[in-house]
Amino acid sequence: MEQLKTKPWSVSGKYVLITGATSGIGLAAAKELAVRGADLGIVARSQVKANETVEQIQKLTGGQTKVDVFLADLTDQLSIRSAASEILTRCPRIDVLVNNAGAMFVKRILTRDGIEKTWAVNHLAPFLLTTLLLDRLKMSGQARIITTSSHGHKMAKTGIVFDDLTAEKRYSFPQVLLGGANFRYGETKLANILFTTELARLLEGTGVVANCFDPGLVTTNFNQDNGLLARMTMAVMKRFSRPVEKGAETLVWLADSNDISGESGKYYMDMKAAIPSAAALSGEIAQKLWEVSEFQTQHLKLG
Repeated sequence: MEQLKTKPWSVSGKYVLITGATSGIGLAAAKELAVRGADLGIVARSQVKANETVEQIQKLTGGQTKVDVFLADLTDQLSIRSAASEILTRCPRIDVLVNNAGAMFVKRILTRDGIEKTWAVNHLAPFLLTTLLLDRLKMSGQARIITTSSHGHKMAKTGIVFDDLTAEKRYSFPQVLLGGANFRYGETKLANILFTTELARLLEGTGVVANCFDPGLVTTNFNQDNGLLARMTMAVMKRFSRPVEKGAETLVWLADSNDISGESGKYYMDMKAAIPSAAALSGEIAQKLWEVSEFQTQHLKLG
């Protein structure tokens, strides 16, 4: 997309709101952004883990960093709305929003909203939180929205399966034995890219940019709550994984670099623009996904 004319950018003195900041690349990114002078808001499910994260960041920066905590269950749209309301009350500005939280569930579980859980956390949660906070981001003059996708989006070779949004087919026999949960995860990561594409289009001319990135295969606690087989698989994969600091590198770069000011609607890996799968390149599908996501979040509209 065409570059917007912007002022020189640095994350120092900016307010960064990040989900999934209590572990993995989110925690690594939060620490590095704090060191670079950003104030932070972290959206967490657990008060205990949030407090531990705040303690680590404050120790790292000698107590110089402001860190706000907002509690939310990202599987629950009412909880997300409540957290967004609190954020808007407490935060007069948001300069960077990082949608980083993610999960994969090997069993098909529906949330209280009737949404399959992997889709709820990985796609609808960032969609809902972003749109609820969008006016505040626009007020900042320049702002950035960063969403963590994955190379795993390439597993969704058939694209977004709009006639199976609750993933009954993905988790049914025999697909479940053939890795249906992995394909579902890939579908949500594809949705992250398509969401970014349409969001960037809708934000043209506002000063707010939206990009996404692939952190690579990272050594984290991801997929540890899905049984013994999942833990064994992740243990093997960790042998080939990069450290969390390396996985967070592109996230921090997207938040802090002046070199990419005005760039929007792109997919990055290793601090370079990359080409996602063919399924991620359709503007028409991106628009359709946006409309479906509005419906799934109770007809939420951009103001």
